[in-house]
Amino acid sequence: MSRIYPLFSSSSGNSCFIGNPSEGILIDAGLNCRRLTQALLQNDIQVEAIKAIFITHDHTDHIAALKVFKKHYDIPVYASPKTMNWLIGGSHLSHGCFQQEVGEEVTVGDFSITSFKTPHDAIESVGYKIEMPDGKVCTYCTDLGHVTEEVDENLRLADLVFLESNYDENMLRNGPYPYPLKQRIAAPNGHLSNSASAKEIHSLIENGLTKVILGHLSRENNTPRIAENTLIRELGDEFKRNRDYLLYIAPIETTGMAVTF
Repeated sequence: MSRIYPLFSSSSGNSCFIGNPSEGILIDAGLNCRRLTQALLQNDIQVEAIKAIFITHDHTDHIAALKVFKKHYDIPVYASPKTMNWLIGGSHLSHGCFQQEVGEEVTVGDFSITSFKTPHDAIESVGYKIEMPDGKVCTYCTDLGHVTEEVDENLRLADLVFLESNYDENMLRNGPYPYPLKQRIAAPNGHLSNSASAKEIHSLIENGLTKVILGHLSRENNTPRIAENTLIRELGDEFKRNRDYLLYIAPIETTGMAVTF
């Protein structure tokens, strides 16, 4: 049985466990080691169940716990070459590290993980397509300013999609952020808006997708209700929630929620 456990999902910290309580992989290690360990235990996941950690990119909210977590637990870490070089150069990692070329498939136990490029203002940002031991596929994709053909191709292969829905355009426009930061967020290499995320998910559901998790919601420029309603409005009367698709919102910090797919 395949499950995804969103442990943290926001600009404060991001981490997600994919697998089952006995084995799986961790995507990103944001926040701090203590809270990450607590979040795993809250979901009845022992650290020993993590067979590898995959890092999407170098921003703090995705790696803040990595150095201390890796020091306590001897778990292999994978990242794209440029990101890995940055992590080692910045003393975030020193051993048990592996470079994964963008597009390369890595096998960890019975899991197959393939990276793909995402358009974000990081050194070398990637998303991941994970094939589970039972053959099901999950695609995890956050921190992207727009949906590229490469991103779309990897999303279309999934039984479950975890996709960024970072900001409401009106909230960002009228909010307290300084103008340069607003420009960065809304840029083609920034973050994905609710409306852009909803349009992509509409296309995916038309293609047969039935399970969606919206993640990496901004605390300042979004709310779960607004992100949810934007998608439901985009789907209109064509597709009905809980009939044609299941929709979940990743919490800022785990509530013990796991989605089976």
